[in-house]
Amino acid sequence: MPIRLSHLFLRTLREDPSDADVQGHRLLLRAGYIRRAAPGIYTWLPLGLLVKAKIEKIIREEMAAAGSQEVFFPALLPREPFETTGRWSEYGDNLFRLQDRKKADYLLAPTHEEVFTLLVKDLYSSYKDLPLSLYQIQNKYRDEARPRAGLLRGREFVMKDAYSFDVNDEGLEVSYQAQRAAYERIFTRLGVEYVIVKADAGAMGGSKSEEFLSPSPIGEDTFVRSAGGYAANVEAVQTVAPAEIDHSNAPAAEVHDSPNTPTIKSLVELANAKVKKSDGSTWSAADTLKNVVLAVTSAEGKTEIVIVGIPGDREVDQKRAEAFFGTDQVTAATDEDFAKHKLLVKGYIGPTKSGTQFLGAKAPAGIRYLLDPRVVSGTSWVTGANEHEKHVFGLVMGRDFTADGIADIAEVRAGDLAPDGSGELELARGIEIGHVFQLGRKYAEALDLKVLDENGKLVTVTMGSYGIGVTRLVAVLAEANNDDKGLIWPKSVTPADVHVVAAGKDDAIYEAAEKLAAEIEGTGKTVLLDDRAKVSPGVKFSDAELIGIPTVVIVGKGLETGEVELWNRRTGERAAIKLDSVLSAVK
Repeated sequence: MPIRLSHLFLRTLREDPSDADVQGHRLLLRAGYIRRAAPGIYTWLPLGLLVKAKIEKIIREEMAAAGSQEVFFPALLPREPFETTGRWSEYGDNLFRLQDRKKADYLLAPTHEEVFTLLVKDLYSSYKDLPLSLYQIQNKYRDEARPRAGLLRGREFVMKDAYSFDVNDEGLEVSYQAQRAAYERIFTRLGVEYVIVKADAGAMGGSKSEEFLSPSPIGEDTFVRSAGGYAANVEAVQTVAPAEIDHSNAPAAEVHDSPNTPTIKSLVELANAKVKKSDGSTWSAADTLKNVVLAVTSAEGKTEIVIVGIPGDREVDQKRAEAFFGTDQVTAATDEDFAKHKLLVKGYIGPTKSGTQFLGAKAPAGIRYLLDPRVVSGTSWVTGANEHEKHVFGLVMGRDFTADGIADIAEVRAGDLAPDGSGELELARGIEIGHVFQLGRKYAEALDLKVLDENGKLVTVTMGSYGIGVTRLVAVLAEANNDDKGLIWPKSVTPADVHVVAAGKDDAIYEAAEKLAAEIEGTGKTVLLDDRAKVSPGVKFSDAELIGIPTVVIVGKGLETGEVELWNRRTGERAAIKLDSVLSAVK
């Protein structure tokens, strides 16, 4: 039976909703696929469910082809497994927490690693049971501080998460590649443009991590790529360090007065006005060493003050900093933090004071000091002298100062070199649609998932984790497939294969449309039939444009001569064809 618009629970909107900030979100609301229930939370309407179901069907088919079996966990989970792994506290405010009537703690699952691990532990105990791959399609909950772009960043969303279980790392690599290949097939079938990029595993842990990103100007993720084929999330880019410089003939460092230089720009202006550069060139921000004071708070709640020296022409990238320190709580030091470290002269901080090392865990400041990878031995810098309104010029790394280590947290810019030597990097924006991790033994160790190996010895199982944002994919497809009139779904996910519009008042038109819809459905295709009797053709055409089924058949005035109109919604082409040729035309 066709889906009849006369009975479909649908109200299209002519105006853009005021709370929708991207085109795909606006159109999903206007075309009647979803409705806002609360910030970051949406009700799915019949058309939206049809699209989501088609995405899930493709995922299930490819998961089965990859040897993964479907299970289904509750979204409401007890505290204890997450307490054991430390994520009850690590998730912080992003976790929805609640209590039952007996005051026992529960959470709405943001992810399910713990319970997958415990399920396998409960049922399997031998290497003979492995390898194993399980997956589910389930709601997830994260209390996003700033939900945005509709389904792209919500507080309730549907995710496909899969997990592999192997005896050893060699088995994990096989499982990982099988899932990775399945993801490529899924996104290809869905018609989603994607890029696979190297990623940082972050709080998930593990040794290997790759993201599947769909390039989009509204994407929240920045990634880089080179002409030679390198691709990575900015968090995972390793800066190419320059060669060390022979500093044996470098002039001695000099301290100069530098009043009213609160910014790198003002410092550069003063330098060019008062200090001659040894090679005769002009000073730039790249000649300065900016020492950034950061407050880094661990998952356990312990805060450490760290100072990172980076070239003055760059800024700290927040995501790279979070990835490097392994926490999402990395902030600029406050006045209160400076009050606790009275030796620091705010605005004039540098690695040395009076010619000796000042910054460092074992230096007078007693604060860990890290450097950008570009600050190699022999490089010369203008930086703070740790005296009010004074900077030191010609301070040489390796001769005048050292550091406790490297911190690769500065922004990545177009033109930077790819770490694999494949050329210069270009920047792009993308939406994360999938993520694959080699988790290793992090969760298995925490939850004591072990099996007996071939020698009868207990070994810890190694795991992989593989996620796809199902509801996010609806948003991604909507964002990439639209025009100024409405949605245009790829054939793989369209809510119906053909949209038949009865455009007119004559009963014969409606009878012909009914018959045609039945014939099309007889070929195995699904039909959305606009059989609304008291709706004008103009409104019907506008709704067809909004709803976005790519193939539209208009039964109207041409029926008198045995013709209907075939409308390709994607190209906009409309052509009259004989009624008896419709079935072959919509194959």
